[in-house]
Formats: sequence, C-alpha cells, structure tokens
Amino acid sequence: NGARRLVFDSQEKPREMSSTTADAAVPSEAVAAADREERRVSLFTLCLLALGVGIMTGVGAVALRSLIGLIHNAMFNGVFKIAYDANILEGPSRFGNWVILSPVLGGLVVVYLVQRYAPEAKGHGVPEVMDAIYYKRGDIRGIVAVIKSLASALSIGSGASVGREGPIIQIGSALGSSFSKAIGLTTGQKITLLSAGAGAGIAATFNTPLGGVLFALEILLPEVSNRTFLPVVISTAASTLVGRILIGPNPAFAVPEILFPSASSFGVEEAIAFTALGALCGVAAWAFIRLLVFMEDGFPRLPGNIYTQNIVGMTLVGLMMVGLTHAFGHSYVDGVGYGVIQSILDKGMTATGLLALLFVLKLLATTISLGCGASGGIFSPSLFLGSTLGAAFASLAILLLPNAGMTLPSAAIVGMAAMVGAGTGGVMTAIIMVFEMTRDYAIIVPVTVAVAVAAGVRRALISETLYTIKLRHRGHRIPKERHVNLYLVQQAQDIMEQRFILAEAGSTLRQCIGWEDVDDLRAIIVERRGRIVGLIPPRSGIWRESVSNPDRPVDDFVEKQLVVCRDVDLLSLVLARLKRHKAGAAIVFHGARRPRAADVVGVITKRAIADAVINEYED
Repeated sequence: NGARRLVFDSQEKPREMSSTTADAAVPSEAVAAADREERRVSLFTLCLLALGVGIMTGVGAVALRSLIGLIHNAMFNGVFKIAYDANILEGPSRFGNWVILSPVLGGLVVVYLVQRYAPEAKGHGVPEVMDAIYYKRGDIRGIVAVIKSLASALSIGSGASVGREGPIIQIGSALGSSFSKAIGLTTGQKITLLSAGAGAGIAATFNTPLGGVLFALEILLPEVSNRTFLPVVISTAASTLVGRILIGPNPAFAVPEILFPSASSFGVEEAIAFTALGALCGVAAWAFIRLLVFMEDGFPRLPGNIYTQNIVGMTLVGLMMVGLTHAFGHSYVDGVGYGVIQSILDKGMTATGLLALLFVLKLLATTISLGCGASGGIFSPSLFLGSTLGAAFASLAILLLPNAGMTLPSAAIVGMAAMVGAGTGGVMTAIIMVFEMTRDYAIIVPVTVAVAVAAGVRRALISETLYTIKLRHRGHRIPKERHVNLYLVQQAQDIMEQRFILAEAGSTLRQCIGWEDVDDLRAIIVERRGRIVGLIPPRSGIWRESVSNPDRPVDDFVEKQLVVCRDVDLLSLVLARLKRHKAGAAIVFHGARRPRAADVVGVITKRAIADAVINEYED
C-alpha cells in the first residue's frame, strides 16, 4: 500500500473549533475500589427505596411537629402536652415577662447539641443539603437527622424566629442519604434519594405534593430526568399521604374564598398593582439576604464565645416578644409565625402600621436567631414577611388603585409566593405551592406576575439566594443554570473539529505525522482504498512514539470501537454512541449513504463536547 498523508483544515463553513484528549488515564486503585463498593440499582428498585424514604420522612415531619408542640407548651404555658395549633394566636404566656428566658434557655441547649454532635444542624438546613449534594458526594451523617430534630424543636418551641420546613428538609435528606449509604448506592442515586427526602419533607409539612416535587427539582437536583423525577414524585406522594393520615387533609393555612381577577379581566390596574407588589417583595428579599449575611458574619465577631453570643441574640428576640405582648397582647414574632399569617387571611389583622412593624421585627428576629446559632428554616419566615408586606401594601394600594381587585388576604397570598420565590430562587415552587394551598386557579396570573418580577428584581440586586449565599461565603459555589442543557440541541457539524489527518492503512508513523503535529493536536482517520478503517483520537501518545519508533505502523494505534455520525446528527446522539462504545472520538461524515473517507468532514472529540457545554453555561 502506498502511504498517503492528507491534512484537512477546512474553513468552508464557520464552525466552533475545538479538540480534546482521549481516554488516557486509567482509574487509580483507590477510585477503582470505590467503584466496586458502589452499586447501581434499577429504576424500579430506586422508586421502592424512595417510597420508603417518603414514608419515613412523613412520619418524621409529624414527629417534629409533636416535639415542637411539647416544648412550646412546656416553655410558654407550663403544661406537658403535644397538641399545639401554630395557626392560632395564643396571647400572652402564663409566665409573663419571664418568657424572655425561654428563647435564651432553649438557645443554650441548641448550641450545646449542635457544637457537640452535629455542626451541620446549625442554621436553616437547606444550604447544608446543597453542600452535601455538590461537595460531599451526597453524604449526610445519620446523626444529623436526630440532632436537627431536637435542635430545631427546641429553637422553634422556645421562641426562636425560625421555621420548621428547613429542618424537615434536612431530616428527610439525612434519611435518604443514610439509607443510600447503608446499601452502598452510587453517588448519583444517593443524591436522588437525598433530594427525594427533601421534597418529601416540604410535601408533608404543607400538604403540597407538587410543591415538594418542584422544590427538589428546582433547588436541589443537578439533573432532571426520569431516573430522578420518578423517585422524587413517589417519595413526596408517600409523605403527603402519611401526613394526611396522621395530621389531616387540610393545607397549611385555611384560605377563605378570595376573588382574584380572572385572566380575561386582568387589566392595567391589576397589572400595575401586582407588578409593584412583586418589585417590593424583590427588594425585601434582597434585604433579607443581606441582613442574614450581616448577622451570620457579625455574631461570631462579638466578644465571648458561642454561648454568650447566643445569649445576646436570644435576649433580643425575647425583648421583642415581651414588648409586642405588652403593646398588642401577642408576641407575634416567635416560632413559625403561622398565627399571624392565618389572622391576615381571616381579615383579623388590617392595621397598616402593625403589619409594617411586624414585617420589620420579624426580619430582625429571624436573622438574629439564625445569626446567633438557632436551628430552623427560613421558609416560614419568608411566608410571614410576604404576608405582612403584601397586606400592608394592599391597604395603601386600595386607596390609589381601587379597581385593581386587590384585598389584604389576596395581596398577602401573592406576597408570600413572591417573597419565597425571590428569596429562595424556587420560582415555580412558590407559584405551585401557593396554588395548592388556595386551590384557586384564578390566583395563577397575579402570582406568576408578582413572583417573576420579585425574582428579577432580587437577581438584579444580588445573584445569590438565601440558600446559596452561605455556601458562596464558604467558597462552595452552586451552579444556577444546572438544568439548561441547550448544548444537546446542537448538531455534530456545529462543534466538530475540522483539523484532522487522513492516512492510508499500513503507513508508518514517520509517514503520517509531521513536525506540526506536536502533542497530537489532530485526530488521524485511517482508511484503506477509500473505506474508513479506524480513528486515532488526538493526544493518544502517538507523536511521542513517532520520535522513538518512527517505523511503527499507524494501524497499531487505531481504536477498536469505531464511532461515526452524520454532520446533522444531534449532540445527544453522539454522546450516547461514545458512551456505548467507550470511544475517545467520533468521525463526522456528510451525506446519507454508507460513509467513506471522502465523505469525512470532521471529528468530534471529548474536548469539543466540553467546549460546547462551557459555551452554553451562564454565570
């Protein structure tokens, strides 16, 4: 065979130019051992495991509520009973002004438990779950579920201004992770079960199964596909069913019938009113994030140790509780705050000044509580802030836009969704959860408008959310556009490398490789009388071999598995073929007939694929 070396560097079509390395590295013994220890189960088995996680999380959510009730009744009312309805404003504590000691004493026990047994249980929980997903291979220690339950119940029950949703999310995630580790699941399936537990926690707490699914998909999961979606759906459905059996079928709030403007009658005044409310909630979410960072960074700088810092913070919260009780007959800002939300929805709280005051004090109480070491979530406080801000806004907007169809309860509902969506970044989660709570389809238009505006305003002011800001300060960045796989819609011709060498089979390395091919930057396509024989990917080590052994045949380096694709094939198809054949590159040809050497127009390498992904990424 006469040796033939044709170098292709076509510029006929403007395309992205890139090249890559082949699969050169052999896994280390440690990595190989770790791979042997992991097991991948079928999707059916994973769904069964998710069912178990959902049931356990549902029971855990009920147990947490009971524990909160027991501690609250003991520290506020001096009785030992579990029954406690957080949606009812109870009035003054039977201990009078001495109730100021309740958050202080509870806080000291919380600090001890967290510092001694599980530092991950400090704060509002969800950042630790996200950190585990992206930086700890989905590992959450089992003890976190126990300590988080005790610490959060103590914090909420004793009066810290935090929510119970963050804790149950972390508890469900810890259950899913521990369950996965016990049976040795792969990292991907471990993260799926972890996220399923988190979604189950939200679903059981609010009786919102769709909201739980969207929370897991929108906030936690790095991938949305059948293998992640189905387990999450099953887990949230199971936890919701358990919650409805043990707690009741009603949603978190009793929402009265509220007349929202229908989509067909959503006019200019309605649009102005709800857009303005969304913008206001976006600014409020920004203030919440900034103030939370200030408190979390500021309290550790105070003189003394973590115990004295906690005493300072919880004393401030206690003073707010005592002051509000003397002025209005209720402490308002302690615990989850559902009583205030329910009172607004029932039209029992309409004073603009009081609503604005409660917004400011709840903002301070929540950030102080979390900053000084309390254990609890920010979801409930976000609902509180959104409802008070929305109702206060409505009391003024009614005077300026009387035909906007806005009432205090309707504005409170829209404000809750806008505050949660903007603060957490869970836009769809907020919209669907509020819809599930109200069961009124007419709410979709005003809620969607307000949430979209709020999220846009918050993002313009600060790119991080309440969940990601803590990790960003830790140096752990969470990707914001992890579900945007637009690179998959590109065709092979859009990303292929057009610089390659076409060599005749039987040629020597000396005949095929020139001085300009240092470090093997070009792929080599080997052909015999016009038929494609094989491919040598770039950076295969062939150039170094040509220096020491130039007479070695090029055929010795040809990959055994040949992958070819048309120039119009989608990148998703190319990825599937590369994985199936475990190949380092794919040959791209033009035309519909059986490919020959003359039809080859490029080569797709793994670095070309990486470049396509990078180019679609948005910071």
